[in-house]
Amino acid sequence: MSCSPMSARASQSAARGLTMAWLAPWLTLAVSAVGFILRTYQLGSKGLWLDEAFSVWLGWQPLPELMAWLVKVDQHPPLYYTLLHFWMALGDSAATVRAFSALTGTLTIPVIYLLGRRLAGPVVGELAACILALAPFHVHFAQESRMYTLLTLNASLAMLMLARLLTDARAATLPVGRQLEEFYHTWRRAGQAPSQEDTPPRGSTVRVIAPAQRQRLSLQEIETDLAWIGYMVFTAATALTHNTAIFFPMAANLFVLGLILIARRKASGLASPPSASHVLTTLRPPSLRNWLIAQAGIFLLWSPWLVPFVIQAAGVYREFWIPKPTLGTVLGTVASFLSAHLPSYAPWSEVIWALYGLVALLGVLHFRRRPATLALLLTFFLTPFVGEWLVSLRRPIFYDRTLIWATIPLYLLLAAGIGQLRHLPYVLVALAIMATVNGISLHEYYVHFEKEQWREAAAYVAQRMGDEDLILFNATWVQIPFDFYFCHFNHHVAEHGVPVDLFDRGTLEPKMTRDDLPRLRELIRGRERVWLVYSHNWYTDPQALIPVALSEQLNLLEKRDFFGLEVHLYGVPGS
Repeated sequence: MSCSPMSARASQSAARGLTMAWLAPWLTLAVSAVGFILRTYQLGSKGLWLDEAFSVWLGWQPLPELMAWLVKVDQHPPLYYTLLHFWMALGDSAATVRAFSALTGTLTIPVIYLLGRRLAGPVVGELAACILALAPFHVHFAQESRMYTLLTLNASLAMLMLARLLTDARAATLPVGRQLEEFYHTWRRAGQAPSQEDTPPRGSTVRVIAPAQRQRLSLQEIETDLAWIGYMVFTAATALTHNTAIFFPMAANLFVLGLILIARRKASGLASPPSASHVLTTLRPPSLRNWLIAQAGIFLLWSPWLVPFVIQAAGVYREFWIPKPTLGTVLGTVASFLSAHLPSYAPWSEVIWALYGLVALLGVLHFRRRPATLALLLTFFLTPFVGEWLVSLRRPIFYDRTLIWATIPLYLLLAAGIGQLRHLPYVLVALAIMATVNGISLHEYYVHFEKEQWREAAAYVAQRMGDEDLILFNATWVQIPFDFYFCHFNHHVAEHGVPVDLFDRGTLEPKMTRDDLPRLRELIRGRERVWLVYSHNWYTDPQALIPVALSEQLNLLEKRDFFGLEVHLYGVPGS
């Protein structure tokens, strides 16, 4: 019996769907394994730099002191540091503390697959997982003991929960908590012994469902409530990982409230944009009541950090080191998202950026019949950029790593663009080109990227130390990374910060002024040898007051440059 052409095409499509459904978990596992290898390669080969050492120092503190120090001297919320505190039970070596970031970065790979599959199908999900696994920008921050990969993981999980809600009609019809309430009552009934009336007569084909089995059968009935809970938890976790991630719930509200408005205008028969009816065929808005309940839940979970957030924001507003962003800053951030560490001297770099732009346009074309999905991705990509730019008009905060979660919608758009090529050979060629470009970038990162050489500087000083020597630190908190390595040499010498000792002014990097010179002169009075660990001086000692004051009373005996810092030895000749 022959099949019609339509039936044949349908059969082929069904076969491809079954093949993809069978292969997808294994492909995702393989891609995640590649991502994990890239994120752990040479993980501890380079020493901790300043910010990483500060993370470890905070992780050492008991939790009450950790929270107090965050409010007093830092600009970040507590979630990452708290998790690192417990992770450091495994150890505090560079490789161990960075492994937490490598793990959270790797876990984001299957999440972006699930998100892409939910929004655009398994092919787009798999391609997005490949892009994320090979992204040099993410590999870089997966090898730092900072909060940026945890931020990306939380944001991607929150986006996955939101996508689940926007593709579930029950999010608009069932009140939040209704499924859990019904599940609880079912579970209670399942835990009770069946009455005689409930027992089927002998020979009946009706079976009594065991309590545990009845509970399992009911789990599918609480999917929507679990998605609501997940969205609230992971959105709050995103905001508790980095303060600038407050733009994540803003982006979600911009999109969902807009979708609700379009739905109401359509339902009321009012004029609406031409694509409005089409918007609602792909993503369905939840009910306004449910959405407001979710926002209240997010706020309640985040609210313990409200007062510290205001204190930290006020401190950043008074003074912060980030320069004002320019158009070049924005374009450079997007370029880093695509392939960070790509050699700038490469003559073909313009061609690469043009190809990425073409793929992005193909991604837009891919979603031409699903404009709501495209609007979702663009909203989550653009909102943090625009938000940080607007804040930076008053106090610059625009920084590429704080925007790292915006790579999730960007990579999904690129994945859709590659998927738009349709034919497998074309898709594989596009992936091969991307892998080659990122491979060059990763080689540049592994081989040439340097971190501040505190390990080497501490060893240099330790080998030349005298018991009566004094060590001064110009930025005060640079004492943290120095001592992280110096303490291994068991030298017990006097250490002081200039202009003040560590955190005595309640700020990380107090600036040196002429009013601080008398204290400096008092510290070095009677000393035959004084070491100066000099770093970040462009911000903390722009007038070079400290080395000038030391040279007035002592001679410069040695000077050694390390990446990110200098070590000066001052003393009496012959000492």
